[in-house]
Amino acid sequence: QVQVLESGGGSVQAGGSLRLSCQASGTISFNYGMGWYRQAPGDQRELVAGITTAGVTNYGDSVKGRFTISRDNAKNTVSLQMNSLKPEDTAVYLCYADVIVLPRPRRNYWGQGTQVTVSS
Repeated sequence: QVQVLESGGGSVQAGGSLRLSCQASGTISFNYGMGWYRQAPGDQRELVAGITTAGVTNYGDSVKGRFTISRDNAKNTVSLQMNSLKPEDTAVYLCYADVIVLPRPRRNYWGQGTQVTVSS
């Protein structure tokens, strides 16, 4: 079993910053990558940022230049530094871990999500 636990989030005014953290734990055989998606009410889930074990990053267009993702491979943790926040960043942020837990196939495991609210 794999547990994905997020921390951080909260409420902030536009232009402010927040930092999210996430840790994957359990009997992980290999961790390919971790990252964040977000989902606002009535909207589809969208990619915020992802990072592979090799350090290759991928960002959603709406957050490029404002958000930075980083990870600690040894601890299976990932962090998301969010700067210059906008009201449209308001959403539930969900962490995923792209892992193998033998003998099961590779899949994403998800956290419960953490709320980020940005007021104007």
